[in-house]
Amino acid sequence: MPLMSDTAETTKSTATPKQIADAYESVAASTRAASSNFYYAFITLPPEKRNAVYAGYAFCRLADDIVDEGEYGDRAAEVLDSLQPKLAAAYAGESPADDEPMPDMWVALGDTLHKYPIDRQHLLDVVEGCRMDLNGATYETFDDLVEYCKRVASATGLALIEVFGYEDDRAVEYAVDLGIALQLTNILRDISEDIEIGRVYLPSEELAEYGVTVYDLRNKRNTPEFTRFMKFQVARARKYLASGVRLFPLLDKQSRQCPETMTQVYEILLDKIEKNNYDVLNHRASLSKFQKIKLLSVIWLRRLGTRIV
Repeated sequence: MPLMSDTAETTKSTATPKQIADAYESVAASTRAASSNFYYAFITLPPEKRNAVYAGYAFCRLADDIVDEGEYGDRAAEVLDSLQPKLAAAYAGESPADDEPMPDMWVALGDTLHKYPIDRQHLLDVVEGCRMDLNGATYETFDDLVEYCKRVASATGLALIEVFGYEDDRAVEYAVDLGIALQLTNILRDISEDIEIGRVYLPSEELAEYGVTVYDLRNKRNTPEFTRFMKFQVARARKYLASGVRLFPLLDKQSRQCPETMTQVYEILLDKIEKNNYDVLNHRASLSKFQKIKLLSVIWLRRLGTRIV
């Protein structure tokens, strides 16, 4: 586990305790509003760790929104660049300027970075992963795609395990694989949505190997070739998932349920893809209302059992 001196400055934030508490409430509210499947995992954490994860999630969402929302147009790269000095200021414990957009996020993140040894490079990698989307996403080989997955997803996981707590260094390897698994699942689920904005994450080398064209994807042609292609991709995502779950027993006991729940959500998504005969072009995989209620019930019962014990 990296030492604090290797990652974050130890300067105490100039924000008041009330400002910090209000900032955490703000990032928690924004996480709930995002309606992310991750929210069901985050609520399993103890309050302090949960707040830290909300702050980190808000930062990652900010970087992602700069690229995806289109608000900044041709200035998106410049705005992404501006995150680096702001992140350095957060590590140094400096409060954001009064006119800084999303000041609560920066206050919460600064407090989190003071408490947990999160390597700055992990957060910068997330920003750089988002930058890769600016000019559309095209990848020749699977190795190329893995590099993208490591930046946008595995880097997030590496930051998270510093909040969760671990002692065995193998946790790093497994967190990387878990991140790849989750991002691959997202990519498979969102093929149609991504192609509409000019992104084809699927390796062109493998598309050609299976006889699938971008024309097929754009026109939602669920061909036998596409089915075989998707079957291979889902199996590979499951392989990375099987490696990633080895992370769980290496984590602090209070934190394990978070990635376990996260993984359960993605296993459901992969199951949905399979049940739909791999036709993600015409049937988007998502959790049903019943599945969400069931998942929340399991979380509640586990937390109740922990309190009783």
